[in-house]
Amino acid sequence: MPRVWDVPVHDSTRVRDARVAAEGAAALAGLDRNRTAAAALVATELATNLLKHAKGGQLLIETVPPPVLPDGQEATSVVQIAAIDHGPGMADVPAALRDGFSTASTLGAGLGACRRIADDFDLHSVPGRGTVALARIGTARTGGARTGSARGLGPSAPPAPVATAARAGGVNIPFAGAEFSGDAWAWVRSGHRTTLMLADGLGHGPDAARASSAAVEALRRSGHLPPAEVLRYLDAELRPTRGAAVAVAQLDAETGRLTFSGIGNIGARLRTGEGWRPLLSRPGIVGAHRPTTIPEHRATWGADCLLVLHSDGLPSRWTPPTDACLASFDPAVIASVTVRDASSSARPVRDDTAVAVLSPVPPDGTP
Repeated sequence: MPRVWDVPVHDSTRVRDARVAAEGAAALAGLDRNRTAAAALVATELATNLLKHAKGGQLLIETVPPPVLPDGQEATSVVQIAAIDHGPGMADVPAALRDGFSTASTLGAGLGACRRIADDFDLHSVPGRGTVALARIGTARTGGARTGSARGLGPSAPPAPVATAARAGGVNIPFAGAEFSGDAWAWVRSGHRTTLMLADGLGHGPDAARASSAAVEALRRSGHLPPAEVLRYLDAELRPTRGAAVAVAQLDAETGRLTFSGIGNIGARLRTGEGWRPLLSRPGIVGAHRPTTIPEHRATWGADCLLVLHSDGLPSRWTPPTDACLASFDPAVIASVTVRDASSSARPVRDDTAVAVLSPVPPDGTP
């Protein structure tokens, strides 16, 4: 089931909680002692940074699939740590990532250390809006932390082959600080097809988590099918559970086409060169009340495209991000920015919240 550590960081006592949460996630991901220590250090640094520079924020720690998948292989989970705040933001992000830079009379090694230690690292910050810092730590160090070279933040990787020219990421926030989320997202590759799914188990709590987890397992056996057929397969597999709302998007790298189908209240927004538009799901519950017909919506996928799937923990009328260069960021950063900017104290969250994003691999090949 989707175990998520949602750590509010508003005083120094929560820094230890962040470290313990990272160690717990590392155990789930099967990390060795050295990589567990790395995850704990990154969580500690990011939590400390929230206190020093933003007067507090939120740390989300979970195990996730990597942002780029191998074809036909089971992806090894990695520890993902997202630090989200509504603080003052940064005017010069590259400078903030250099060792020795500080605006709080400290050594200034926090973000630079995180960037070196993590397998993936990215940071989005806008003055007056806040900052999202994201790090992933896997089972073994494979060549250095990466971030968007198009933004001057680090070295680029070799260009990705056509079949892997998409990446995915997301964040998941359990309702009321629960241990498990009733939402889950996953993605798989089968040849030239990349399939992203988001499932929202009916209600919330352990039973909802079991339903969404069943959807994830079923996707791993059906990712070679078109989205409508995936939903029919999931409907049969989820019959023993309470059911879930599910949306499936599939990118065909050979044709450059994105196909989408959904059942239930999973929201979907697609950005193309013409702007943002919704992709509509059919009413129903996968595993309980599947509609007779499941339409498939198709769109051309290009370098300027961005797909956002979200559960109903996010407001239905949220405003899509307007940053022109947002697609160049890690998809989990985009998901975190979406959650942060859509949240409002005037609208209490009454359910789990998950956001999953599919984006192109940037031209420089940065994963």
